[in-house]
Amino acid sequence: MHAPDWNDLRYVLALARERSYAAAGRRLGIDPTTVARRLHAIETALAVRLFERGPQGEMRPNQAGELVTKRAETIEAEIGGLSAAVQDASGSANGTVRVTAVPILINRVFIPAAHELIADHPGLRLELVAESRDLSLSRREADIALRLARPGDETASHVLAKRIGTITYAAYARKQHKGRATDLPWLTYEEGMRHLPHARWIDRAMQQNGDRSAIAVNDAEGLLQAVHAGLGISLLPCIVADHVSGLARIAVDGGRLPEREIWLMTHPDLRHLARIATVIDWIERTIMKLERMSIPD
Repeated sequence: MHAPDWNDLRYVLALARERSYAAAGRRLGIDPTTVARRLHAIETALAVRLFERGPQGEMRPNQAGELVTKRAETIEAEIGGLSAAVQDASGSANGTVRVTAVPILINRVFIPAAHELIADHPGLRLELVAESRDLSLSRREADIALRLARPGDETASHVLAKRIGTITYAAYARKQHKGRATDLPWLTYEEGMRHLPHARWIDRAMQQNGDRSAIAVNDAEGLLQAVHAGLGISLLPCIVADHVSGLARIAVDGGRLPEREIWLMTHPDLRHLARIATVIDWIERTIMKLERMSIPD
């Protein structure tokens, strides 16, 4: 057995996460044959196979592959922490901070508020990632993540989590609609998103009134655009919809309107860094300001 080239571990990680040479190659920005060649090199160095093909042709790490993948993730995290520490050596808010949240928060809350942060900290580069799926903090897919639910025990044990606010919801319609807004059809989420608390609320309200949804989408931004186009009414987050010209809150039957907690999470190795602390403070102030401006009915 020869000592492996630690640079090859990133190929093992990419293949373990993507499950195919082609997808791993796209992730790394290289040709799939290079991934296969580097995997062969590390398997030769370790004198053991690391992957097996699954029933659908996917590449699955075997027991040895799982062990190497876990060790590689540890090294990846350490290297990420080292890079972060070096970038932060000046004590100033310089460098890149990658923030992920659902699209409506990124597009409607943080992008409009970013000018003040960037003006105050010209050495800061803010990456705002509008993503509905949960990006991994441990894999350095993001530095700061905003989630609309309390993190589970497994997640909370690996990250620092803090509740920073509450999203309240209300029903909205287009202001220019002629006639009663409640005559408009409900707009809701497609089947894959029906687990969301506000989607369940809409479903119950429609069942009580014998209504049906004319349009279903998979994202709150789509609902906002549909309401703004006059296609119907829907529940929208007040911190966003209250600041969109042309929308108005309406009274609807259906009981207490839903709320969702806003949780901010970051990796423990990053929390002390000046640029991370600066962006977290900006996020909290931005949410707090919008909450004060959006008092629920």
